[in-house]
Amino acid sequence: MSSEPPYVLYHRLADPASAAIRAKIVEAGLKPLVDFQNVEGDGVDAFVARGGRAVPALWDGKRLHQGSDAVRLALGAIIASGEQQK
Repeated sequence: MSSEPPYVLYHRLADPASAAIRAKIVEAGLKPLVDFQNVEGDGVDAFVARGGRAVPALWDGKRLHQGSDAVRLALGAIIASGEQQK
């Protein structure tokens, strides 16, 4: 079993939409499942390689969900699955 979180949030520190998504992840208890990667730092190469164009963006291992609405929907599915409680 990998010790890496199964999800990656690509964000910008100064971006208000990214900040709102980071707060939602923490408030929902999902932070242990989500690695935060700043696209203005070490996260840029993986973000671009996965077709990233807009932040916030959530990589779920198969798909990159881009933009606040798409990320919120993906987080809702994670919460509904109860994955954060495992």
